Amino acid sequence: MRLFTAFLLLAFVVGFAKPAQKPVPAKGSPAAPARLIGAVDSRTEFPGARMFSVLDSVGGTGTWMEWDVNGIRDPSVMYVLDPLLKSANKPKMVWVISEREKPLMAVLLPKGAGEVLAFYELAALDAKPVPLQMNRVLSPDVVFRDYRQVSTSEFVHLDRPSLKATATEKSIRFTYTNPDASPLRFDSDFTKKTVVEKKNEVRNYHDFFEYEYVLMLRAFVQSTRGLFNWQAWHWYMPAFNARAMISDKELEAILSKGVPPQSITIFKMKAEGGQWVEFKTSGNGFYEMVITNP
Repeated sequence: MRLFTAFLLLAFVVGFAKPAQKPVPAKGSPAAPARLIGAVDSRTEFPGARMFSVLDSVGGTGTWMEWDVNGIRDPSVMYVLDPLLKSANKPKMVWVISEREKPLMAVLLPKGAGEVLAFYELAALDAKPVPLQMNRVLSPDVVFRDYRQVSTSEFVHLDRPSLKATATEKSIRFTYTNPDASPLRFDSDFTKKTVVEKKNEVRNYHDFFEYEYVLMLRAFVQSTRGLFNWQAWHWYMPAFNARAMISDKELEAILSKGVPPQSITIFKMKAEGGQWVEFKTSGNGFYEMVITNP
């Protein structure tokens, strides 16, 4: 089966893993970048429902993001994972949640015939910003793990049928449809507003599109594995994404036309390999992420 050979080349095997406590820093030394705050045991392997119930009870309203062994390695995360990955009892899964005062990491580890979920509080997610890259070695079995293949180039998400992906030698295109009750309003009198009114209007639209961007990250980036070198949480961080996000100047130019465009590009970045990565929205519940190969 010929599956976008420009992108998907070879499968790779990920080995993950027993919570190990780091030595307590000596008095007066810098604080550790992570600390173990608790663990939940299971005498057998966690049933899926119970495991996610535990994660949700600890994480609250935030969204857990899966750590990618081939992605950028935050020093705070690796402070915990380095000794685990070198041990015989390697982690099975690792997740991070950033929507709290201090990020939290959950590590699923074997424990006898059962498992343990160990929780670590991180001082910060502290990877230095690096250019976006497409991973060189990709496999549909990894990238589209949460999708069902319906043809040689089309995939449909297992839980959200309106989330789809089409992969060719030239591009990968994700789409997601979730229609709004009312379309985004575009004021035909925008150009007649005062400078202050325009600034406030642009700010409101900017906030709205930031929300749309988060929705697309959860739909596209967090439903796939191993596409990019950025971890899922790096896409949310201004230090990584600021230069690619739609600007106030671009928003004002769109609003000045007074009519809704067919599509609005919220994020656009050229990856190091020459691929263009774009997030687009209709403003009325249609979203897409397009990766174009050079």
